Amino acid sequence: MSRIGKLPIEIPAGVNVTVNEDNLVTVKGALGELTQKVDADMEVVVEGNVLTVKRPSDSKSHKARHGLYRSLINNMVIGVSKGYEVKLELVGVGYRAELQGSVLDLVLGYAHHTYLGLPAEVKAEVSGDKRSNPIVTLKSHDKQLLGQVAAKIRSFRKPEPYKGKGVKFVGEQLRRKAGKAAAK
Repeated sequence: MSRIGKLPIEIPAGVNVTVNEDNLVTVKGALGELTQKVDADMEVVVEGNVLTVKRPSDSKSHKARHGLYRSLINNMVIGVSKGYEVKLELVGVGYRAELQGSVLDLVLGYAHHTYLGLPAEVKAEVSGDKRSNPIVTLKSHDKQLLGQVAAKIRSFRKPEPYKGKGVKFVGEQLRRKAGKAAAK
């Protein structure tokens, strides 16, 4: 069996999981509601506060989807109970971030401001004083959507390898290059 797929999912208190006849899994919790369509071959079984995903055979495609759907459902359960958080750091002279309602205004060294409309499911906070780099904190119950928004913000100005300027994840290790003077 798939090592990930065979693991049961513990459903915490306050989280309600329902599976209808179309294999549509709905997870409701304190932070929101998420749905995921599961392949018709897979069987999702909820017994008490434990959820398991079962597969019909040991074919390669069934093994792959077994672990995939188990991980997706587990991410949904964690999301509606605890939530997810991503922190982005703006490294560079004059780089700023400001939140105007649900629009994130970024100054990233271009001749213009960069604006990003945030989805309703994603909440953002901007922090940082004059002596440190601005940090944009994104929170959501949907892990996939949160990752997409964070990747979009990072794509506006990816960190460059010489000085490390750009938008990076907090704690991300960048590979730095020596530069022109070290080449001699």
